[in-house]
Amino acid sequence: MTRETPQQTPEQEPTVLDLYKSVTKDWRSFFNFIQSLWDARRRAELDRELALEVAQAVPEQVPEEPVRVDYFPWRSVLSLFLALVAQALLEPPNRQANIALALYVFAAGFALWAYVKNEWHLPVLPLHRHTPDDLTTRLVPFIFSIIFALIAFWDFGGGVFTWFNLSFWLLSITLFFLGLWLRTPKVAQDSSPETRRKKIIFGVLIALAFGGALFFRLYRIGAVPAEPFSDHAEKILDVYDITQGQYRVFFPRNTGREAIQMYWTLFTALVFRTGLSFLSLKLGTALIGILTIPYVYLLGKEYGGARAGLFALFLFGIAYWPNLISRIGLRFPLYPVFVAPMFFYLIRGLRTRSRNDFLLAGLFLGLGLHGYSPFRIVPFLVIAAFVIYVLHMRTKDSAVQSLWWLILLVMVSLIVFLPLLRYWMSNPDIFGYRAMTRLTAAESALPAPAWQIFLTNLYKALLMFNWDNGSIWVHSIPGRPALDVVTGALFVIGILLLVVRYVRQRDWRDLLLLVSIPILLLPSVLSLAFPGENPSLNRTGGAAVAVFVVSGLALDGFVSSLGGNKRRTIIAYGLTVLLFAVSAYQNYGLVFNTFDKSFKMGAWNTSEMGALISDFREKYGTTDSVWIVPFPHWVDTRLPGVWAGIPNRDFAIWPENFGETLRVPAPKMIMYRPDDLVTENALKQLYPNGTYTRYESKYPGKDFMILMIEK
Repeated sequence: MTRETPQQTPEQEPTVLDLYKSVTKDWRSFFNFIQSLWDARRRAELDRELALEVAQAVPEQVPEEPVRVDYFPWRSVLSLFLALVAQALLEPPNRQANIALALYVFAAGFALWAYVKNEWHLPVLPLHRHTPDDLTTRLVPFIFSIIFALIAFWDFGGGVFTWFNLSFWLLSITLFFLGLWLRTPKVAQDSSPETRRKKIIFGVLIALAFGGALFFRLYRIGAVPAEPFSDHAEKILDVYDITQGQYRVFFPRNTGREAIQMYWTLFTALVFRTGLSFLSLKLGTALIGILTIPYVYLLGKEYGGARAGLFALFLFGIAYWPNLISRIGLRFPLYPVFVAPMFFYLIRGLRTRSRNDFLLAGLFLGLGLHGYSPFRIVPFLVIAAFVIYVLHMRTKDSAVQSLWWLILLVMVSLIVFLPLLRYWMSNPDIFGYRAMTRLTAAESALPAPAWQIFLTNLYKALLMFNWDNGSIWVHSIPGRPALDVVTGALFVIGILLLVVRYVRQRDWRDLLLLVSIPILLLPSVLSLAFPGENPSLNRTGGAAVAVFVVSGLALDGFVSSLGGNKRRTIIAYGLTVLLFAVSAYQNYGLVFNTFDKSFKMGAWNTSEMGALISDFREKYGTTDSVWIVPFPHWVDTRLPGVWAGIPNRDFAIWPENFGETLRVPAPKMIMYRPDDLVTENALKQLYPNGTYTRYESKYPGKDFMILMIEK
């Protein structure tokens, strides 16, 4: 039999009701409590009294280590080996799905056997504890935060940021936190030499893992991906609008976009002096992707300890999936970058009953709604978390506490979301247009009944990790799994072990982690009008946070199963390094070889056109006499200007307007597609003495024609 981790029952933990009784046990205590709301010195004294009372009521407990067997855990090793072979057989192009499925079944069987024999367990969940909370509120800053929020809300009616509404909005957020933030006493840390030595060693490992993640995120950022596409032109124009004084809360161009990326890109361009360029977009989103990594570590640590967090950090940091969506230059990484901290603070808040954690969870929930529209599903994850928590606690006091925590979290998120909330209320059609075109028949009729499409989409999305991540070439490698072989195998076993542990222990955190994955996939699943867009790595990016935590937990459990003595510990960490090396090698090839080549085959060579425009300007001092003739499914005629440092000009000229070029003095340059014979014939009639040259592109099949008129 396995040893169950001792769990605290709800009756053992102080509740809000217990704390309420502690300050209302007699009239003097009650009036002291009321006075403390206004008297800072008395409130601080009461803080200390309640902190001492609550801390003594439930001392902190250390979770037990899992049982390790005293023999070589061959079942665990065989299970992982079979899972790795199975996942390798699912790699394109020569997939062997039937054999892979059979091997996964055997791997699952050996994993269950290893669990029963105490070989392979997930790391132990941290025990619940109670953060002292004296129930006080600093009323003056709290009241002013609400007043300032209302003033800002009224002034945001114009849909733009001004110094007036921005100041009141930021002040309202600051005062809200000042009014409700608890000053909790610091916990004494073990400062023994052995502890310091272990911390230094682990800190070095964290630094190495994070350094590897930085390499994967920033290596060849200027070259991979090589070319922008139309969405990038829209983003550059939005950023350009900011430089012209248009400080929008929501950017309506291209079916509407939230604001964070636009302002962040401008900030990146100014700091790194990269201008309004494709590089500024890519560098900005790559940095956003990097900001996600520390919280993946913290979430892994919250679920399984520091080592599990380290494993999750490394696997996430080098992975093809989050790497691609971070370096594309669009809003995609704004989904996981806010999911990770929100999820971490929410889970830790529920575990420790910490008011501060709920404040921080609300902060990141509100910020995330300013980032990328798929994040709009995250409030449903928050509701699911509280429902799961209450159902597992099964007491009235827990339900009451949870309600107040939820109200607190919602209040913070609404204040942070306030500018966009005001815009939404004033412009509901614009704000929701993009989502509605995917969810409903607003743009295209649904190809089948909605429930059928939903179930099919959900099935495909759940298989994306190990089978097929979709067919969208601009941010994925079509037709391959979203995970590499090592992470994919660990994920399958991790999910299995999570389910088994939940069935045995009924811990709400296991169920929440399992449920979070399909919920965070919903922005892709709900593409009912365009099911061909599901699955997609960008709209499922939030789920990557939970997926890599699961894989990190599984690896941590595997390492624990091998540990026990010095020799087996060396074997355990040797195998871990080998797995990391294999994973890094594959992910490197996927991003910098396979994806790079695939993307170049699909993208148009606007950089070469931009270079010609720059050369023309350098030689003749103008670009007013340069044009590009549009053609269906060819280059976006705004992008060559971006490469040439002219972000606000569309170089397009349509055939019916060719005559206007006669009034422009030479020199002139016109670029057009080689198979556009209508354009070529029309130009030869106007400029029979012009020089017609075929530009040989470095990209196969991407040549274009150049007409030069120098006299």
